[in-house]
Amino acid sequence: MPRDTLAALWKDVTGTDAGPVTFEGDEHVLAGPYRVAHAAAACVGAATLAAAELLRERGGTPAPVNVHIGHAAEAFRSERHVRVAGRDDRGLWAALSGDYRAADGWVRLHANYPHHADALLRALGTEPDGVRAAVAARPAVEVEDAVLAAGGAAAAMRDRAGWLADGPGADVRAEQLVSIERIDDAPARPFPPLARALADRIIAEQALADRAAPGHVLAVWPLAERALSGIRVLDLTHVIAGPVASRVLAAHGASVLHVTDPKRPVLHRLVLDTDVGKRSCHVDLDTDAGRETLRGLAADADVLVQSYRPDSLARRGFGPDHLAGTGIVLVSLSAYGHTGPWRTRRGFDSLVQMSCGIAADGGGEPTPLPAQALDHGTGWLAALGVLTALRRRAREGGTWHVRLSLARTAEWLHDLGRDTTPPTPVDATPWLDETAGDYGLVTHIRVPGAPPGLAAARKPGRDPATWW
Repeated sequence: MPRDTLAALWKDVTGTDAGPVTFEGDEHVLAGPYRVAHAAAACVGAATLAAAELLRERGGTPAPVNVHIGHAAEAFRSERHVRVAGRDDRGLWAALSGDYRAADGWVRLHANYPHHADALLRALGTEPDGVRAAVAARPAVEVEDAVLAAGGAAAAMRDRAGWLADGPGADVRAEQLVSIERIDDAPARPFPPLARALADRIIAEQALADRAAPGHVLAVWPLAERALSGIRVLDLTHVIAGPVASRVLAAHGASVLHVTDPKRPVLHRLVLDTDVGKRSCHVDLDTDAGRETLRGLAADADVLVQSYRPDSLARRGFGPDHLAGTGIVLVSLSAYGHTGPWRTRRGFDSLVQMSCGIAADGGGEPTPLPAQALDHGTGWLAALGVLTALRRRAREGGTWHVRLSLARTAEWLHDLGRDTTPPTPVDATPWLDETAGDYGLVTHIRVPGAPPGLAAARKPGRDPATWW
């Protein structure tokens, strides 16, 4: 059972001993030697325990923390359970995304965004039907370098030795799994009483209803006791770790406003999955007006979660130095860590798996994990970091910076060891919900450990760039 893993994780992040958490179900529900279901249960259990302890601090009555390992594992594959009106008609991968045999190994190309597909075609000097031959003619690292230089996303498959010796593995391992740093002073900001937070939310929902245009679908929020009632979260993230983190925060009561760039292409299947319980607006941070809008939103926010590549958001005026002294909890997520030679490298879960030796574990062709576990794990760990930082801010004040990366989560998963027990898949049906909204009737998996009832995902840009 994941109890010992949770206890070590909790101690590392909070510095205290974990309270009671029970686990049920078999952890051998996903294929592969990596202990993905075990890791999922530990992440879900730790974040849920943090929410329960916060709710208790605020005078609420949390339910006992009980984690079904199968539910946690399937939540780490939540995008696979999305259905619109019962149809599974939105694929996860674009045509050019995939593993390609190179002259001396393997390389993965990530082309889910059109501009990344265009970049890899420019880098390889070919049309789509010639990509496989173009990759086969070159060494894997040469392909990786060319695609990255063109503004695309790619990763050569490395084994563990190559990752640690030639890649940033040693630097990543030196980082904390969940880094929580007080970066400046600010007055303590105690949580509002639960009853007042609920009343404020009712008033806000009514104000939205009064302003709503005909046919406008409100983001109705269930008025149950939730740990993060009254907390405002700015979500400046995209696939998948950041939206997962803010989805967990929304499930525990936070008011989450997802701020997206109107110029960025949208992967709707992931929006359907990860934007439940959130409002969504467009802000163009490449304009003065957009940056001024975001400054106003940040001034009234408790948390800002961002997954821009390191230094990118700081160039727009929203880095740690710009937010110091505000009392906000800033969360920074990256692919390849926050130090070392690859810190600004473009990356996604499937690419990090190739880089760090996970995909090479089978010894032949790339063998991916049975879930985007680095993304989901990082998202759940980020939620744990936010809950921990908010509790510290309430007691001692300060502005806080929480940092995580997919690569560091991969190292944690690697260190959990292997288990070759044959899997027994679990039926996820008991954990599925249906919600009606902008996209129609959507089936999705419930957020484990949180009260049910989140509103359906809203289309990007659906709401005004205001808190209420």
